[in-house]
Amino acid sequence: MTMGALAPPAASSAAGPDTVQQGLSALVRSDGLPAALAGVQDREGRTRTYTAGVGDLATGAKVPRDGQVRIGSNTKTFTAVVVLQLVGEGRIDLAAKADTYLPGLVRGEGIDGRRITVRQLLQHTSGLPDYEKDVEDDVLGRRYFEPRDLLDIALRHKADFAPGTKWKYSNTNYVLAGLIVQKVTGRPLAEEIDRRVVKRVGLRHTYFPTAGDVTIREPHPKGYHRDAADAPLRDVTEIDPSAAWAAGQMISTNSDLNRFFTALLAGRLLPPAQLTEMRTTVPLGKTGAGYGLGLMSRPLSCGGAYWGHGGDIAGYETRGGATDDGRAASAAVTSIPTDGETTKHLESVVDTALCR
Repeated sequence: MTMGALAPPAASSAAGPDTVQQGLSALVRSDGLPAALAGVQDREGRTRTYTAGVGDLATGAKVPRDGQVRIGSNTKTFTAVVVLQLVGEGRIDLAAKADTYLPGLVRGEGIDGRRITVRQLLQHTSGLPDYEKDVEDDVLGRRYFEPRDLLDIALRHKADFAPGTKWKYSNTNYVLAGLIVQKVTGRPLAEEIDRRVVKRVGLRHTYFPTAGDVTIREPHPKGYHRDAADAPLRDVTEIDPSAAWAAGQMISTNSDLNRFFTALLAGRLLPPAQLTEMRTTVPLGKTGAGYGLGLMSRPLSCGGAYWGHGGDIAGYETRGGATDDGRAASAAVTSIPTDGETTKHLESVVDTALCR
Protein backbone atom coordinates (compact mmCIF):
# COMPACT_ATOMS: atom_id res chain seq x y z
CA MET A 1 0.00 0.00 0.00
CA THR A 2 1.28 3.44 -0.85
CA MET A 3 -0.19 6.89 -0.38
CA GLY A 4 2.08 8.63 -2.85
CA ALA A 5 5.59 8.52 -4.21
CA LEU A 6 8.50 9.70 -2.15
CA ALA A 7 10.20 12.63 -3.83
CA PRO A 8 13.31 14.68 -3.04
CA PRO A 9 12.74 18.20 -1.74
CA ALA A 10 14.19 20.08 -4.69
CA ALA A 11 11.05 20.73 -6.70
CA SER A 12 9.12 23.22 -4.60
CA SER A 13 6.12 24.90 -6.19
CA ALA A 14 6.73 28.07 -4.17
CA ALA A 15 9.27 30.65 -5.25
CA GLY A 16 12.50 30.94 -3.30
CA PRO A 17 14.16 28.54 -0.87
CA ASP A 18 12.07 25.77 0.66
CA THR A 19 11.07 26.91 4.14
CA VAL A 20 10.98 23.38 5.56
CA GLN A 21 14.53 22.75 4.39
CA GLN A 22 15.58 26.09 5.86
CA GLY A 23 14.06 25.11 9.20
CA LEU A 24 15.84 21.75 9.30
CA SER A 25 19.15 23.33 8.32
CA ALA A 26 18.78 25.87 11.13
CA LEU A 27 18.24 23.06 13.66
CA VAL A 28 21.66 21.70 12.67
CA ARG A 29 23.50 24.95 12.07
CA SER A 30 22.12 27.16 14.85
CA ASP A 31 20.79 24.68 17.43
CA GLY A 32 23.73 22.29 17.17
CA LEU A 33 21.81 19.07 16.52
CA PRO A 34 23.61 16.33 14.59
CA ALA A 35 20.83 15.73 12.07
CA ALA A 36 17.24 16.60 11.25
CA LEU A 37 14.82 14.91 8.87
CA ALA A 38 11.22 15.49 7.88
CA GLY A 39 8.40 14.20 5.72
CA VAL A 40 5.55 16.36 4.45
CA GLN A 41 2.36 14.96 2.89
CA ASP A 42 -0.09 17.08 0.89
CA ARG A 43 -3.86 16.63 0.56
CA GLU A 44 -3.40 14.27 -2.40
CA GLY A 45 -1.10 12.00 -0.40
CA ARG A 46 2.11 13.04 -2.15
CA THR A 47 5.07 12.98 0.22
CA ARG A 48 8.24 15.07 0.14
CA THR A 49 11.21 14.17 2.32
CA TYR A 50 13.97 16.38 3.69
CA THR A 51 17.29 15.92 5.49
CA ALA A 52 19.95 18.12 7.07
CA GLY A 53 23.15 17.44 8.98
CA VAL A 54 25.14 14.22 9.33
CA GLY A 55 23.71 10.77 9.93
CA ASP A 56 26.83 9.39 11.62
CA LEU A 57 29.27 11.74 13.33
CA ALA A 58 32.03 9.14 13.32
CA THR A 59 31.95 8.44 9.58
CA GLY A 60 30.30 11.56 8.20
CA ALA A 61 27.66 9.41 6.47
CA LYS A 62 24.63 11.19 5.05
CA VAL A 63 21.26 11.17 6.77
CA PRO A 64 19.14 8.42 5.13
CA ARG A 65 16.15 9.98 3.43
CA ASP A 66 13.04 9.05 5.43
CA GLY A 67 15.24 7.00 7.77
CA GLN A 68 13.86 5.09 10.73
CA VAL A 69 13.98 6.73 14.17
CA ARG A 70 12.80 5.83 17.65
CA ILE A 71 9.45 7.64 17.92
CA GLY A 72 9.12 7.68 21.71
CA SER A 73 5.72 8.79 22.96
CA ASN A 74 4.07 8.69 19.55
CA THR A 75 3.73 5.06 20.65
CA LYS A 76 1.04 6.25 23.07
CA THR A 77 -1.27 7.03 20.17
CA PHE A 78 -0.85 3.50 18.81
CA THR A 79 -1.60 2.05 22.25
CA ALA A 80 -4.63 4.31 22.67
CA VAL A 81 -5.98 3.28 19.25
CA VAL A 82 -5.90 -0.38 20.27
CA VAL A 83 -7.65 0.39 23.58
CA LEU A 84 -10.34 2.36 21.74
CA GLN A 85 -10.79 -0.38 19.16
CA LEU A 86 -11.48 -2.73 22.07
CA VAL A 87 -13.91 -0.16 23.45
CA GLY A 88 -15.72 -0.20 20.11
CA GLU A 89 -15.84 -4.00 20.30
CA GLY A 90 -17.43 -3.84 23.75
CA ARG A 91 -14.43 -5.46 25.44
CA ILE A 92 -13.22 -2.40 27.36
CA ASP A 93 -15.30 0.38 28.95
CA LEU A 94 -13.71 3.83 29.20
CA ALA A 95 -15.67 4.50 32.39
CA ALA A 96 -14.59 1.21 34.00
CA LYS A 97 -11.98 1.28 36.72
CA ALA A 98 -8.46 -0.07 36.22
CA ASP A 99 -9.27 -2.71 38.84
CA THR A 100 -11.93 -4.15 36.55
CA TYR A 101 -9.16 -5.46 34.31
CA LEU A 102 -6.17 -5.54 36.66
CA PRO A 103 -7.67 -6.38 40.07
CA GLY A 104 -5.53 -5.40 43.04
CA LEU A 105 -2.55 -4.33 40.91
CA VAL A 106 -2.74 -0.56 41.29
CA ARG A 107 -2.21 0.31 44.95
CA GLY A 108 0.00 2.86 46.68
CA GLU A 109 -0.01 5.99 48.78
CA GLY A 110 -3.12 7.83 47.62
CA ILE A 111 -3.32 5.37 44.70
CA ASP A 112 -6.22 2.97 44.24
CA GLY A 113 -7.08 1.26 40.96
CA ARG A 114 -10.69 1.10 42.13
CA ARG A 115 -10.88 4.89 41.67
CA ILE A 116 -9.00 5.34 38.36
CA THR A 117 -10.85 4.93 35.08
CA VAL A 118 -9.50 3.75 31.73
CA ARG A 119 -10.32 7.19 30.30
CA GLN A 120 -8.20 8.86 33.00
CA LEU A 121 -5.27 6.61 32.10
CA LEU A 122 -5.46 7.54 28.41
CA GLN A 123 -5.92 11.25 29.14
CA HIS A 124 -3.28 11.58 31.90
CA THR A 125 -5.83 12.67 34.50
CA SER A 126 -5.31 9.66 36.80
CA GLY A 127 -2.83 11.29 39.18
CA LEU A 128 -0.46 8.33 38.85
CA PRO A 129 3.21 9.28 39.37
CA ASP A 130 5.59 8.91 36.44
CA TYR A 131 8.33 6.29 36.75
CA GLU A 132 10.52 7.88 34.07
CA LYS A 133 12.59 10.07 36.39
CA ASP A 134 13.73 6.93 38.27
CA VAL A 135 15.08 5.20 35.15
CA GLU A 136 18.50 6.70 34.44
CA ASP A 137 19.73 6.96 30.86
CA ASP A 138 22.63 4.57 31.41
CA VAL A 139 20.22 2.00 32.90
CA LEU A 140 17.85 2.52 29.98
CA GLY A 141 20.64 1.63 27.63
CA ARG A 142 21.43 -1.77 29.03
CA ARG A 143 18.59 -3.22 31.15
CA TYR A 144 15.42 -5.05 30.13
CA PHE A 145 12.32 -4.04 32.07
CA GLU A 146 9.09 -5.98 32.35
CA PRO A 147 6.00 -3.74 32.43
CA ARG A 148 5.35 -4.80 36.03
CA ASP A 149 8.87 -3.59 36.92
CA LEU A 150 7.95 -0.13 35.64
CA LEU A 151 4.73 -0.14 37.61
CA ASP A 152 6.58 -1.16 40.77
CA ILE A 153 8.95 1.80 40.33
CA ALA A 154 6.04 4.23 39.89
CA LEU A 155 4.08 2.94 42.87
CA ARG A 156 6.93 3.73 45.24
CA HIS A 157 5.75 7.33 44.96
CA LYS A 158 2.53 8.82 46.27
CA ALA A 159 -0.23 9.99 43.94
CA ASP A 160 0.28 13.37 42.28
CA PHE A 161 -3.41 14.27 42.77
CA ALA A 162 -6.85 12.69 43.11
CA PRO A 163 -8.09 10.99 39.91
CA GLY A 164 -9.91 13.34 37.55
CA THR A 165 -8.96 16.57 39.30
CA LYS A 166 -5.95 17.67 37.20
CA TRP A 167 -3.87 16.83 34.14
CA LYS A 168 -0.26 15.66 34.38
CA TYR A 169 1.69 13.63 31.85
CA SER A 170 2.75 10.23 33.18
CA ASN A 171 4.15 7.27 31.27
CA THR A 172 2.77 5.02 34.00
CA ASN A 173 -0.72 5.56 32.59
CA TYR A 174 0.24 3.90 29.33
CA VAL A 175 2.04 1.00 30.96
CA LEU A 176 -1.31 0.22 32.60
CA ALA A 177 -3.18 0.76 29.33
CA GLY A 178 -0.85 -1.75 27.66
CA LEU A 179 -1.39 -4.26 30.47
CA ILE A 180 -5.15 -3.88 30.08
CA VAL A 181 -4.86 -4.62 26.35
CA GLN A 182 -2.89 -7.78 27.11
CA LYS A 183 -5.34 -8.88 29.80
CA VAL A 184 -8.38 -8.38 27.58
CA THR A 185 -6.94 -9.87 24.38
CA GLY A 186 -4.69 -12.53 25.85
CA ARG A 187 -2.02 -11.44 23.37
CA PRO A 188 1.19 -9.37 23.61
CA LEU A 189 0.65 -5.65 23.11
CA ALA A 190 3.20 -5.58 20.27
CA GLU A 191 1.19 -8.20 18.34
CA GLU A 192 -2.06 -6.30 18.82
CA ILE A 193 -0.52 -3.03 17.62
CA ASP A 194 0.99 -4.77 14.60
CA ARG A 195 -2.23 -6.57 13.66
CA ARG A 196 -4.72 -3.84 14.46
CA VAL A 197 -2.80 -0.74 13.37
CA VAL A 198 0.49 -1.26 11.52
CA LYS A 199 -0.75 -3.85 9.02
CA ARG A 200 -4.22 -2.35 8.71
CA VAL A 201 -2.98 0.92 7.24
CA GLY A 202 0.16 -0.40 5.54
CA LEU A 203 2.93 1.04 7.70
CA ARG A 204 5.86 -0.77 6.10
CA HIS A 205 8.63 0.76 8.20
CA THR A 206 7.00 0.76 11.64
CA TYR A 207 7.44 -1.84 14.35
CA PHE A 208 7.51 -2.56 18.06
CA PRO A 209 11.01 -3.92 18.90
CA THR A 210 11.03 -7.39 20.40
CA ALA A 211 12.62 -8.16 23.76
CA GLY A 212 16.38 -7.72 23.55
CA ASP A 213 16.29 -5.97 20.17
CA VAL A 214 18.54 -2.95 20.70
CA THR A 215 19.08 -2.12 17.03
CA ILE A 216 17.15 -0.10 14.46
CA ARG A 217 16.51 -2.48 11.59
CA GLU A 218 16.45 -0.28 8.49
CA PRO A 219 18.58 2.68 7.33
CA HIS A 220 18.63 5.30 10.06
CA PRO A 221 20.59 8.26 11.35
CA LYS A 222 22.44 7.54 14.57
CA GLY A 223 20.99 8.96 17.78
CA TYR A 224 23.06 10.95 20.25
CA HIS A 225 22.77 12.15 23.83
CA ARG A 226 24.28 15.14 25.58
CA ASP A 227 24.37 14.98 29.40
CA ALA A 228 24.46 18.77 29.66
CA ALA A 229 24.41 21.73 27.27
CA ASP A 230 28.24 21.90 27.21
CA ALA A 231 28.86 18.13 27.27
CA PRO A 232 29.98 16.12 24.23
CA LEU A 233 27.53 14.06 22.19
CA ARG A 234 27.69 10.30 22.68
CA ASP A 235 26.16 7.60 20.48
CA VAL A 236 23.04 6.05 22.05
CA THR A 237 21.57 4.52 18.90
CA GLU A 238 21.51 1.03 20.35
CA ILE A 239 19.48 0.91 23.55
CA ASP A 240 17.04 -1.48 25.16
CA PRO A 241 13.81 0.53 24.87
CA SER A 242 11.76 -1.73 27.17
CA ALA A 243 11.59 0.99 29.85
CA ALA A 244 9.33 2.87 27.44
CA TRP A 245 7.11 -0.10 26.41
CA ALA A 246 3.49 0.93 25.68
CA ALA A 247 4.44 4.54 26.37
CA GLY A 248 7.31 4.88 23.90
CA GLN A 249 9.05 1.78 22.50
CA MET A 250 8.21 1.92 18.78
CA ILE A 251 10.33 2.70 15.71
CA SER A 252 9.01 4.33 12.54
CA THR A 253 9.70 6.89 9.80
CA ASN A 254 8.32 10.36 9.23
CA SER A 255 6.31 9.23 6.20
CA ASP A 256 4.81 6.29 8.10
CA LEU A 257 3.82 8.59 10.98
CA ASN A 258 2.15 10.90 8.47
CA ARG A 259 0.27 7.94 7.02
CA PHE A 260 -0.76 6.77 10.48
CA PHE A 261 -2.12 10.10 11.71
CA THR A 262 -3.87 10.77 8.37
CA ALA A 263 -5.53 7.33 8.45
CA LEU A 264 -6.55 7.83 12.07
CA LEU A 265 -8.24 11.19 11.42
CA ALA A 266 -9.90 9.80 8.29
CA GLY A 267 -11.67 7.14 10.38
CA ARG A 268 -9.78 4.16 9.01
CA LEU A 269 -8.76 2.87 12.44
CA LEU A 270 -11.63 3.74 14.78
CA PRO A 271 -15.42 3.91 14.60
CA PRO A 272 -16.80 7.49 14.72
CA ALA A 273 -17.84 7.29 18.37
CA GLN A 274 -14.38 6.24 19.53
CA LEU A 275 -12.60 8.75 17.30
CA THR A 276 -14.79 11.47 18.83
CA GLU A 277 -13.77 10.30 22.31
CA MET A 278 -10.13 10.35 21.29
CA ARG A 279 -10.44 13.94 20.04
CA THR A 280 -12.21 15.23 23.17
CA THR A 281 -9.45 17.18 24.89
CA VAL A 282 -8.53 18.84 28.14
CA PRO A 283 -6.59 22.12 27.78
CA LEU A 284 -2.84 22.16 28.34
CA GLY A 285 -2.46 25.40 30.26
CA LYS A 286 -2.67 28.51 28.09
CA THR A 287 -0.82 27.01 25.13
CA GLY A 288 -3.90 26.51 22.99
CA ALA A 289 -3.05 22.81 22.83
CA GLY A 290 -5.25 20.05 24.19
CA TYR A 291 -4.78 16.41 25.16
CA GLY A 292 -7.38 13.84 24.19
CA LEU A 293 -7.06 10.08 24.58
CA GLY A 294 -3.49 9.57 23.41
CA LEU A 295 -3.86 12.33 20.83
CA MET A 296 -2.88 16.00 21.05
CA SER A 297 -4.36 19.02 19.30
CA ARG A 298 -1.99 21.90 18.56
CA PRO A 299 -2.91 25.28 17.06
CA LEU A 300 -1.46 26.33 13.71
CA SER A 301 -0.10 29.83 13.10
CA CYS A 302 -2.21 30.03 9.94
CA GLY A 303 -5.41 29.09 11.78
CA GLY A 304 -6.99 25.80 12.69
CA ALA A 305 -5.13 22.95 14.33
CA TYR A 306 -3.37 19.69 13.71
CA TRP A 307 -3.60 16.40 15.58
CA GLY A 308 -0.64 14.24 16.57
CA HIS A 309 1.54 13.50 19.55
CA GLY A 310 5.34 13.75 19.51
CA GLY A 311 7.96 11.84 21.41
CA ASP A 312 11.36 11.92 23.13
CA ILE A 313 13.56 8.91 23.80
CA ALA A 314 17.33 8.68 24.14
CA GLY A 315 18.82 9.82 20.83
CA TYR A 316 15.70 11.14 19.12
CA GLU A 317 12.96 13.75 19.37
CA THR A 318 9.96 13.75 17.01
CA ARG A 319 7.08 16.15 16.43
CA GLY A 320 4.24 16.11 13.92
CA GLY A 321 0.68 15.28 13.06
CA ALA A 322 -2.09 15.74 10.52
CA THR A 323 -4.95 18.08 9.72
CA ASP A 324 -8.54 17.11 9.06
CA ASP A 325 -8.14 17.91 5.36
CA GLY A 326 -5.38 15.33 4.85
CA ARG A 327 -2.18 17.37 5.19
CA ALA A 328 0.51 15.89 7.43
CA ALA A 329 4.05 16.67 8.55
CA SER A 330 6.52 14.93 10.83
CA ALA A 331 10.03 15.97 11.78
CA ALA A 332 12.76 14.36 13.86
CA VAL A 333 16.14 15.32 15.26
CA THR A 334 18.87 12.96 16.42
CA SER A 335 19.38 14.22 19.95
CA ILE A 336 16.92 15.37 22.58
CA PRO A 337 17.42 19.14 22.85
CA THR A 338 18.74 20.38 26.19
CA ASP A 339 16.57 23.49 26.06
CA GLY A 340 12.94 24.21 25.30
CA GLU A 341 13.69 26.76 22.60
CA THR A 342 15.19 24.13 20.33
CA THR A 343 12.09 21.98 20.69
CA LYS A 344 10.01 25.03 19.73
CA HIS A 345 12.14 25.36 16.61
CA LEU A 346 11.38 21.72 15.73
CA GLU A 347 7.67 22.32 16.27
CA SER A 348 7.96 25.43 14.10
CA VAL A 349 9.18 23.26 11.21
CA VAL A 350 5.96 21.23 11.47
CA ASP A 351 3.88 24.42 11.61
CA THR A 352 5.70 25.81 8.59
CA ALA A 353 5.13 22.62 6.60
CA LEU A 354 1.41 22.55 7.37
CA CYS A 355 0.82 26.27 6.81
CA ARG A 356 2.67 26.95 3.56
